[in-house]
Amino acid sequence: MPAIDVPALVVRNRPLLLTGVMAATIMQTLDSTIANVALPHMSASLGATRDTITWVLTSYVLASAVMLPLSGWLVDRVGIRTMMLVSVALFTLASMLCGVAQSIDQMVMFRILQGLAGAFLGPLAQTVLLDTSTLAERPKMMSIYTQGVMLGPISGPIIGGYLTDNLNWRWVFYVNLPVGIICFALLLFNMPHTPRRERKIDLLGWLLIATAVSALQLVLDRGQDRDWFSSPEIVIEAVLAASCLWMTVVHLATARTPLFPMVIFRDRNFVIGLMFFGLMGLVMMSVMALLPGLLQQIYGYSPLQSGLLLVPRGIGMLLSMVLFGRWTARIDPRVQLATGFALLALSLWLMAHWSVTMPRVPIIVSGVIQGVGLSFAFIPANMIAFATLNPRYRTDASGLTMLMRNVGSSVGIAGATLLLARNVQINHAEIGSHVSSALMPFPGDMNSAFAPISGVALGYADALINQQAAMIAYLDDFLVMSLACLAVIPLLLLVRTGKRPAGVDVAAVAAESAH
Repeated sequence: MPAIDVPALVVRNRPLLLTGVMAATIMQTLDSTIANVALPHMSASLGATRDTITWVLTSYVLASAVMLPLSGWLVDRVGIRTMMLVSVALFTLASMLCGVAQSIDQMVMFRILQGLAGAFLGPLAQTVLLDTSTLAERPKMMSIYTQGVMLGPISGPIIGGYLTDNLNWRWVFYVNLPVGIICFALLLFNMPHTPRRERKIDLLGWLLIATAVSALQLVLDRGQDRDWFSSPEIVIEAVLAASCLWMTVVHLATARTPLFPMVIFRDRNFVIGLMFFGLMGLVMMSVMALLPGLLQQIYGYSPLQSGLLLVPRGIGMLLSMVLFGRWTARIDPRVQLATGFALLALSLWLMAHWSVTMPRVPIIVSGVIQGVGLSFAFIPANMIAFATLNPRYRTDASGLTMLMRNVGSSVGIAGATLLLARNVQINHAEIGSHVSSALMPFPGDMNSAFAPISGVALGYADALINQQAAMIAYLDDFLVMSLACLAVIPLLLLVRTGKRPAGVDVAAVAAESAH
């Protein structure tokens, strides 16, 4: 074999190392969806409301977003081996702590720790797979990596639903313990040491970004309870978010060694690509956060059944990647991306026309369409973002795209939950105003004579109003997301044409997009 076709990282037992690396990746991606179907049960057990329980999802995604910009610097300073071992150990410990949490405050704190540790597992796993394979093996490795990344979100709702139905919601976190211990052992005995190097870090830039993102998240999550800008707390958080965002822009433009080089923001394709990544994260995670509550509380499905009804999204995404991977390489990425967002808008429009009483078929059909739409959006968005970007900036640009997607996810979950809570109140008041004593199954002036019956009847009427108000609120959320998907399609007119560089593998691009 030519000398150039030699792995950059030679290991003693590559199969065992790759098994540990992929298991860690699947464990991390699994936790992005496994807790969704258990949210209604967590809410009752932890004493959380419908809008505060989503912090279980938001805190995990937000913590990952905050830590992602530091991944490259930490790897250079301590090495991949140390980073992988520490990340797996902390992630496993945080999973155990999430399982024993007794309040929503404890759960959020432990989920933050889990997100901080899990932020590095995906990028590090991809690096290990690339470094331990030859140039000829890399397309195959990236295909394996992509399928592993997809396996977590697909199997998460099923595993979470089964564990919640048959054991307890706490087992959606305990299930990580044996996997984490095995991963740690495999990495400990098979992961070699890698060279370290000194590298300056833009600590101020990172702190500004972390503060801006966190403050914005607090505004969205706490604004409803604090009556928005009538609360000094919300005003302070909003001013802090806006100030830090402005200071971040100034700092990146003037710093000698900024966290992200400003030259990448001069690339029009890349900036537009960031918008697409943010919207995809917003839509995908918002829908995954809303659907379990809708399926369990409105339609009455069990956690396992609701988990199974979420699977078609992952299956549609995985099958379209496998079946159309080679075909999509021959089509203009702009056409693919427009098709992807059109399919996403169609699926959400179909969901916005669901009714309280309907069979499972519309849920499955919209899920498959949405999965296909996501797959048609992920790969071309990455190709567009990197089509005209200087290759030397790809590492920094990849970290920024992951950050944008995670921020979009956390903001999307908070925004969708906020819109849902407000619309439930508005719809309840509006529907209730049309209910009069004439609609009751007993005379309005004989409540005292029919006290036992009237109490039950009024309670039943209020339950029906609550159900209808919540259903309308869910449909409004889906409609808003559908319109958002359609609204970004005209941005493709601003994208410059750029051919895909030779040697770029679709599977590798899909793998980057999956995170």
